[in-house]
Amino acid sequence: MLGFAMDIRCFTVGLFGVNTYLVTDPETGAAAIVDTGETRELVEQLSNIDPAPDIRAILLTHGHVDHAGGLCWLQERWDVPTYLPRAELPLFERLPEQGDWFGAPHLNRPCGRVDHLLDDGDSVQIGTLELRFLSTPGHTPGQGCYYDDHDIIVGDTLFAGSVGRTDFPMSDPSLARDSLRRLFELPPHMRVHSGHGPVTTLGQELKSNPFLGFLRLGL
Repeated sequence: MLGFAMDIRCFTVGLFGVNTYLVTDPETGAAAIVDTGETRELVEQLSNIDPAPDIRAILLTHGHVDHAGGLCWLQERWDVPTYLPRAELPLFERLPEQGDWFGAPHLNRPCGRVDHLLDDGDSVQIGTLELRFLSTPGHTPGQGCYYDDHDIIVGDTLFAGSVGRTDFPMSDPSLARDSLRRLFELPPHMRVHSGHGPVTTLGQELKSNPFLGFLRLGL
């Protein structure tokens, strides 16, 4: 069992209104950034916190430009290890052309540096806080979630009342359904922190999310 629940602060940034997170170990004050937005906005917001957070790592849920496009600017400010799901690396390496996919070349971004590749079941230590990694591909080839006993940061796997899109290049609807099944094997009390939108719980989504009927019916 883990100790105290992690402290999570949400910063909604960029053109896409992406939820980025500052996760702090309440025992030591060590912190990690989860996802980046696609602008310098997160750097500015985190730099204005007083006292300054003790940032030890940057964690990416997946490699879409709205979640990883600001990595270079974060790394210029905080030279700390960056973690990426292993299966996400091919998509991440296409950040310089992702804007072209959507007719918005001004959103093309440099890749930044990745120091550690994560596989399902791996964990990242932030102070005394252990963040476990759950692989949930589908929205992208290697998207994943970071969680403790109380909270899970899911990227674009699941939203309050919705689920991640699977009509993007490199998406896979079948994998997305399998990933949702895995996600809902976790306890229903767990708070869900999504890449867009408000906080919810696994239990609430299983009860009311219209896209999860296949789970309620056991399909």
